[in-house]
Amino acid sequence: MRTVWWSKDRVKIIDQTKLPFQTRILAFRDYRNLAQAIKEMRLRGAPAIGAATALGIALGVNYSKASSYKKLSQELNRIVKTFQGTRPTAANLFWACRRMREKFWENKDKSPREIKRILIQEAKRIAQEDIECCKRIGRIGASLIKKGDSILTHCNTGALATVGYGTALGVIKKAHGEGKGIRVFVGETRPRLQGARLTTWELKREGIPFTLITDNMAGYFMKRREIDLVMVGADRIAGNGDVVNKIGTYPLAVLAKEHRIPFYVACPTSTIDLGISSGEEIPIEERDKREVTHIGGRALVPKGTRAANPAFDLTPHEYIKAIITEKGIARRPYRESLKKLFI
Repeated sequence: MRTVWWSKDRVKIIDQTKLPFQTRILAFRDYRNLAQAIKEMRLRGAPAIGAATALGIALGVNYSKASSYKKLSQELNRIVKTFQGTRPTAANLFWACRRMREKFWENKDKSPREIKRILIQEAKRIAQEDIECCKRIGRIGASLIKKGDSILTHCNTGALATVGYGTALGVIKKAHGEGKGIRVFVGETRPRLQGARLTTWELKREGIPFTLITDNMAGYFMKRREIDLVMVGADRIAGNGDVVNKIGTYPLAVLAKEHRIPFYVACPTSTIDLGISSGEEIPIEERDKREVTHIGGRALVPKGTRAANPAFDLTPHEYIKAIITEKGIARRPYRESLKKLFI
């Protein structure tokens, strides 16, 4: 299964707002419509957003009528700015923008037509690399899972959050494939229910045993010793190991520490932002309040109710036992171990 891909000069995605009841494919010719789809979370998950951004930049450049490098460069800047305005927290988005820009600059001596071809190939390469990267994360992370472990996961970190395999859920998938007899607890992940809607859909497809719980049940099951470890993804990791991930991650880390349960983070190195010294510097996206007050367009609360809707929270590095990447496992002190991943 692929979440996002290039097909006949279009970018196609699975519309995740329709899952689990309908599998709908959206095709984009206009990069601005793809950017809007990312903003509306029709495609979500930091690695998937990164790949979609790369493909979207290639899409925009491909349909540009610019006849010179200078004009094409101006067009590229507009396209990049459009994608940068969609999801401010996800590091992979900005990583993809930098990589596509660098590829553009490397080929400034070529014709606009040749540059377009090169950028399309680069975007496809980024998408393919994500699948291979996630499979390596899965292999490395599965070594931390013992036979019979019960794993709590949060939000959706599977194929739907990447191009086609998964980060934290990819680790779980690999451990299941190794016959470790694992069991998964899935937090529903309010307010958009990515755990309830998407993670359960993926686990069912993989034949992995799971139990869906509400977000406020985690402590109950930890206290009963029914959870052996927590495995989550990340949207951005600071240079000191602080992790910004889907809202609700931080309380799980606090609960895990209180109950002496290892708390692991799985992500590609493109999610790590060494240019940010701590998680306090990472912008937290604030989304539409109606995501909290409504479900399926139907109000849950009295009219006029005030609501807040931060999409992510910050988990300080001291709560994290290890960060699993495609280049290896980083442990405390994270300032040193994370830097070594890029050497």
